Amino acid sequence: MLLLDEPLTGLDAELKSTIVNDLRAWNAAQKIPILYVTHTREEVDALGERVIAMERGQIVSAGTPSEVLDAPRRNRLAQVAGFENFLSGTVTDLRESDGVMRVRLADTSSEIEVPLGYASRGDHVRVAVRASDILLATERPNKLSARNVLPGTISSLEQRGTTVVALVDCGVLFTVHVTRGAERALELTSGKPVWLVLKTHSCHLVEG
Repeated sequence: MLLLDEPLTGLDAELKSTIVNDLRAWNAAQKIPILYVTHTREEVDALGERVIAMERGQIVSAGTPSEVLDAPRRNRLAQVAGFENFLSGTVTDLRESDGVMRVRLADTSSEIEVPLGYASRGDHVRVAVRASDILLATERPNKLSARNVLPGTISSLEQRGTTVVALVDCGVLFTVHVTRGAERALELTSGKPVWLVLKTHSCHLVEG
C-alpha cells in the first residue's frame, strides 16, 4: 500500500493536475492500493474510489465520494464538501407522507422545507446549503416545483474570478453564487430587493 498524507499541499493548480494524472496512471499500472489523506474535495473527486471521513479520530462516514460528500451528515464534513451556508433553525412541522419537514430559521419568521429527518417538533437543527444551489430572482417567482422562496435584500456583491458572490439578507445571511452575466442581466446592486429559491433536496440536515 502507498500512503500519501496531503501530498499536494502548497502546489500550484497546474502542477497539482499533472501529479493527479500521474497518480491515476501509476495506480492503474501497478494495481497497488493508495491510502490518500486530504482535506480537499477536488482531490477526493479526482482520485477517490472509497472515502472514509474522520473527525476527532472517529469514522463518521464511509462510502463512495458522492455518498459521503454530496449529502454530508456532519457540519465539518459539509464544509469540506463545499457548502457555504449553515443555518440554525427549529422544526415546526413534520409531513411524513410528503417526506419533508418545516424549519423556522433562527431569529426570523422565515421557514424552509427540508427533507424529513430524525427530528421532532421543537427540535433545533442545522441545515447546510451550497451557494451554487440557490437561485436568485429580482421578481417574486411563482408556479415553481421548488418549495422555498425567501424575500431578501442584497447586502454585498464580490467578484471572485468568473463568479459573483452575493450576500443576501433574509433575516439570516445567505451566500449565493451567480455568474457575471447574471449580475449584469439582473442589474444586481447592494440594497436591491431579491428572492431566493431553494429546492427542498438542496437543504441538507447536518450534525455538530
